[in-house]
Parts: sequence; C-alpha cells; structure tokens
Amino acid sequence: MSYRKWLLFGCLAAVAMVSQPAAARGRWTAAEANSWDAIQPWFLGANYLPSTAVNELEMWQRETFDPKRVDQEFDWAQDLGMNVMRVFLHNALWDQDPNGFNERMNTLLDIAARHKIRIMFVLFDSCWDPDYQMGPQRAPILGVHNSGWVQAPGGKILDDPSKYPALKSYVVGVIGAFAHDPRVFAWDIWNEADNQGGGNYKNNPKDKLKRIQTLLPQAFDWARSVAPIQPLTSGVWHDPDWSPSAKLNAIERIQLEQSNIISFHDYSWPEEFEGRIKQLSPYGRPIICTEYMARGMGSTFDTITPIGKRSNVGMINWGFVAGKSQTTLPWDSWIKPYTYNVKPEPIWFHDVFHSDGTPYRTREAQILRALSGAPKGVVPGSY
Repeated sequence: MSYRKWLLFGCLAAVAMVSQPAAARGRWTAAEANSWDAIQPWFLGANYLPSTAVNELEMWQRETFDPKRVDQEFDWAQDLGMNVMRVFLHNALWDQDPNGFNERMNTLLDIAARHKIRIMFVLFDSCWDPDYQMGPQRAPILGVHNSGWVQAPGGKILDDPSKYPALKSYVVGVIGAFAHDPRVFAWDIWNEADNQGGGNYKNNPKDKLKRIQTLLPQAFDWARSVAPIQPLTSGVWHDPDWSPSAKLNAIERIQLEQSNIISFHDYSWPEEFEGRIKQLSPYGRPIICTEYMARGMGSTFDTITPIGKRSNVGMINWGFVAGKSQTTLPWDSWIKPYTYNVKPEPIWFHDVFHSDGTPYRTREAQILRALSGAPKGVVPGSY
C-alpha cells in the first residue's frame, strides 16, 4: 500500500470509528484503540526542534519559522526510515496569531507528508522556564542543556484562572483545525504534566501541580469536544511503578485513565525499559515511548530501540539535529556548564545528526535504517 493510500485508508477507518453522536463520544475503548493501532506502521521518530531554533516559540513565530531547514532535516529523518515526529506547540502562538499559526502548522504538515512523516503535536508542557516572552528569543546559555525552552501555558497563566478560557480556545482551535487530518497521527495533551520544571528557575507557581491536576482533565475534554480522529495521550515519566495496582499520583492517574493510547518516557538501562513495558501492558492499549535515548544514562539506539521493535512499542527519541537547544549536553550542565573544550569531545547526550547532516555515529544510523525497514514486530539480526 502506498503512503498516500495508507493515509487515506487510515483516515476513513478512524472517521468510521469515532462517527457517533457527540454526547456519546469519550475516551476510546481499548478495542477501538487497538483497531486504530492495527492499521498503523511501527512508529519510529524523534522529538523535533529545528537546529536553528532555541525553543518552540522561535520554531513557530512568523519571523523565525524556517520551512527550508525543516524540509532539509525531515529529509535526513526519511533517510533513516523515521515515519513520525513529535513537535511542541505553545498557547501564546495561538493567542498572538491563530490564523497564521494554523497556516504554519499546515506548512509543516505538508513538508512532513512529502517525506512520509506524520506528526504528533504536543499542546502543553511543564518543563523548564515558566516565563516566556514573544518576539526574539534569548540566546542559549553557553554550555547548558536546553537553556531556552519555555513552559506552556507558563506560570503566570497557571496562576490566573481567568485566563483558562483562552486555553480552551487554543485547544479547541488547534485540534479542531486538524481533527480529521491524517497527517497528524496523535495529540499529546501535556508533556510531563507533573514535572516541577527543572533547571535553575525559581518562579514556578507554588501550587503548580494542583492547578495542573485541575486543568489536565479539562484539556482532555476540550480536545474531545472537536471529535478528532487521532488518539489523545499524555505520558507518564518518573515514578517507579505505573502498573494498574501501583500507587499512582493524581496526575498520573488522570493521564492513564484519559489517554486513548498509552505513552511514557524512559531514559534508563534496557532491563528497566523492558520493565516499563511490562508495567503498562496490562492496560491493554497501544504503547508509545515518546522520549528515550540519553547515551550517558544507558539508553541508546543500540540497546533500547530493538526492544521497542520486538514489543511493538512506538519509539520517539529526544533530539534530532544538534543546534541551539544544546541537548548534546547532559542534564547536569545546569549545575556545571560545559564551557570548556575537551578532546576527544564528550559523548553526546541526545541528538542524532550534526548540523550538516552527518550522523553522530554511523552505526546508529545503520541500526535505525535496519529497524525501520524490517516487517512490523520483527527485529533483524543482532546489534
């Protein structure tokens, strides 16, 4: 089946699955989620930020949106056999220019489709800087991992419930514009929702998690109100046990009870990664790992990605092309910035390519090509 026919078939099948009276729409049943999964390929991709952008605002604002760079970098992804990219949005972009924002999203989706890539959009994010400003973004901090990333909706909006209706407008407006678009393969409602923030930032709301606990189920409801054909998810990421019998925190329980498909993050050793899959399998739904691959933590393409392939778990690593995000540097660079020159170069933490398209490790590119080219559920050879 050609890519175009597969997209059309998937779209028609999904529309048929969710075409029911509005009052009856809710979370997909496990059977519906697995029916959706049955017509999907094995998902392989990356969390995507252009190498020329320091954060999601610089990626998407009209003055700095760079479709030529996106097209070039998606070409490198296609060469590896990647078929999905996870891409972060921001509510401030919608507030500033909803029509222009949707136009740029459509441009990116067109570029992705030319490279046989589908997109998972992320609407909200609890990580890094809780304050943001539109317009030109600050330069990255020398030697510091992801030093320009900003949270969505950000601390000031979380602290002001009078602004929450604008968040509903954003969710309904963005998802509504692409709710029946087969170029979008899923909606990630909130990235690491119960993350306190990270970095050296001191200005998160004191009751941040309590506010998100209130907002997260509303965000799922807002998304469902426009009846998207794509599944909704929000990934668990940190507690030691996510199994149905585990003592989950309130936000994790919302994530696992509201998601149509299960998603999770794991940057640990192979045996721990396999344990995560065992914890989540009893939910009886498709599973996607939406963040992994931190070489210094033991999470590598060599060791982790084949496990995902064998287990039919979609695999989306963090980082793609080294650039202004500086995610080749480890998390501890927030404590000890890597401002010195060392030869040989320290091992890259994240990212796959240099800015000229040269793979960081040729062997990693070979592994990804082999896995993406194999039949679904079959891992070729040993690595």
